[in-house]
Amino acid sequence: MTIDWANFTPWASLAGGMLIGLAAAMFILLNGRIAGISGVVGGLLRPATGDVLWRVAFVAGLVLAPLLYQSAFTPPAVEVNASVAVLIVAGLLVGIGTRFGSGCTSGHGVCGLGRRSPRSLVATLAFMASGFLTVFVIRHLIS
Repeated sequence: MTIDWANFTPWASLAGGMLIGLAAAMFILLNGRIAGISGVVGGLLRPATGDVLWRVAFVAGLVLAPLLYQSAFTPPAVEVNASVAVLIVAGLLVGIGTRFGSGCTSGHGVCGLGRRSPRSLVATLAFMASGFLTVFVIRHLIS
């Protein structure tokens, strides 16, 4: 294994990880809720009274933050090497996985592990193993 030094960004990655951790910690401390995207969005699909505004603000922040970044900086080039059909199937599989896993990578991997939740540890290990296996099969067995 080699490092792609031209695209190696340890400081930006560290800063991003620290910001995500800080935001998740502030969210639970100030709001008393886990910053899991699937749970936040799922709550919008079946909204409870008085529970919509903060969820809309959270999702709006997810959408607006990259646009704000793009207005100040040149975004990195994005290259997607998959068809629209593959992306749709992948999105559906991720959605199904979040339902079976009772949460998503942000809820379990960031917030759950930070709370030392055994359930989140198992879920995160399952997410990671599935990702590793998928990459291995796609890159080494199929291609």
